Amino acid sequence: MTDHAHDLAALREATDRLLGATGKLDDAALSEPSRLPGWSRGHVIAHLSRNADALANVLRGLPMYADSETRDREIERDAPRPAAEQLADLAASADRFVAAAAEPGDWSRTVTLRRDVTDSASRVPFRRRAEVELHHVDLGVGYELEDLPDEFTAREIDFLVERFAGNPEVVATTLTDDTGRAWTTGGGAEGGPVGVRGTAPELLGWLSGRRDGSALTVEGGTLPALPPL
Repeated sequence: MTDHAHDLAALREATDRLLGATGKLDDAALSEPSRLPGWSRGHVIAHLSRNADALANVLRGLPMYADSETRDREIERDAPRPAAEQLADLAASADRFVAAAAEPGDWSRTVTLRRDVTDSASRVPFRRRAEVELHHVDLGVGYELEDLPDEFTAREIDFLVERFAGNPEVVATTLTDDTGRAWTTGGGAEGGPVGVRGTAPELLGWLSGRRDGSALTVEGGTLPALPPL
């Protein structure tokens, strides 16, 4: 079973890194584009704040968001706020998630996320950690995929290859990093198998849509086009 206590501790460390980096940003910096198309840094931080509250809802058995429109509207509403307000909200919402995680509950229970996706409650802290780590990179403030803890990178690759497994748009694909760790995914589309090799950060960048895969070596075909997450 996923070790939620370990993931909560690792989440605290990741959140501290994020808060340390964002604490240096002023109003002008938050208005600048992030690495996510169409989103400023303010949009990314607003999303992180509202995601913390949404995942706290999940742990309490409530709907993650009222609906997709509400989620998007809240991000647009909060994105242009002054830096001081944004960063206070980021810290406070992170504390609210920790408080929800500290409430008594069965960590083996099944919870419901967006789009009726279900998962074990024990995996929710890691899902929140992934939001914090990857969106920290998306801010473009000097924290790169190569700076992510190796243990996180490997587990997030695990998560993403599981998500693409059997996908009807992805041929059978084997991923291998430069330490010899291997993963398989896809298999729902005709063709393959294709081998994809590279460093773990580059593999994660390709799987998560944050890099184009040009630094990867492909054998047995072309680099598969992955559907959006």
